[in-house]
Amino acid sequence: MEFLNIGTFGHVDHGKSTLTTALTGKVTDTFSEEIKRGITIKLGHAQFYIYEKDGKYYNYPVENGKIVKGVSIIDAPGHESLLSIAISGLALLDGAILVIAANQPCPQPQTKEHLMILDKLGIKNILIVQSKVDAVSKQQAMKNYEEIKQFVKGTVAENSPIIPVSSTHKLNLEYILEYLANITGIEKKFKFKNLALIVRSFDVNLPGTKAKDLKGGVLGGAVVSGEFKIGDEIEIKPGIDTENGYRPLKTKISSLKREDEDLKIAKKGGLVGFGTFLDPTICRRDILAGNFVSTDPLPDPQNIFKLKVEYIKRDDIPNMEFFQDQILLINHLTISTQAVVKQVKKDIITVQTKKGIIPIEDKVAILRKIDNKWRFAAIAKFV
Repeated sequence: MEFLNIGTFGHVDHGKSTLTTALTGKVTDTFSEEIKRGITIKLGHAQFYIYEKDGKYYNYPVENGKIVKGVSIIDAPGHESLLSIAISGLALLDGAILVIAANQPCPQPQTKEHLMILDKLGIKNILIVQSKVDAVSKQQAMKNYEEIKQFVKGTVAENSPIIPVSSTHKLNLEYILEYLANITGIEKKFKFKNLALIVRSFDVNLPGTKAKDLKGGVLGGAVVSGEFKIGDEIEIKPGIDTENGYRPLKTKISSLKREDEDLKIAKKGGLVGFGTFLDPTICRRDILAGNFVSTDPLPDPQNIFKLKVEYIKRDDIPNMEFFQDQILLINHLTISTQAVVKQVKKDIITVQTKKGIIPIEDKVAILRKIDNKWRFAAIAKFV
């Protein structure tokens, strides 16, 4: 059975997390600050299975129905200040759901920003969900629908289905399930036989746990190439940032979980928790997010790069070229780091990154700060 990783994107408070809960039955805003503020701050995650019976699709078991697909939903934050977190989940995705609320004019700022990113970074399977249709009249819903059609014209989402949905009343969820059941995952080629990308890391021990009962740190991410087994020796890079540079980590896999399911082997599809024998204190609070995991030797991280830049033409902010000593935000796969521009020669820039990067894929997203907000400015390739 195929497992898909699907991201939800869109403007803040347009219903991404509510849709995820309607599909999965789980609440992804689990951190105290998220609950207090009512927004997603970190990458949320929940999974479910799609059942098919007589050509109809369900997100719960039905008599004589069969499981046709597993889906891991990665709920990206919509707030503009959290754009880099939203981008960091893209490397794991087989597709995306762009959520656009019917009760606001389209496009809103982050709707536009997120579609621009999906378009430029090559996410192909995009479904548009017109949310909150229960909050507007039919005429308003149709007007919003036409705004959406005009908004996505000329983008990767131009021919994407648009499904009107009420997540509160679970209206039209079956059409989302049908879409997801009939798309296939995206195969990415990496030169490493076994490779996983990490987006979260945890200390799962409760305060007061006795030393003899302590569990090793847990890495949360996705397998993008090959497979991992319990007992495998793994290398984690870049590793830990120390005064003397990055220190790679080596450990063994003690357990594998996908949601609440224990796995013997982890392959591509779904988000996986890698139990390890690492000191749990170095895994707390996502310290190891952005790392790569492999059974193969990984290259050493670097901090200075030359990038060939393709600027994004925008009509909402000044289209300025990068300049020396400018501070940028660089996103490569699951890692996000600030960088300083050291040199500019036409469309080639040299940057020094704060965090080490292992350049194993060409595409890099570059954000620059406008009015104290990070905005998508360019895509680039390593030279």
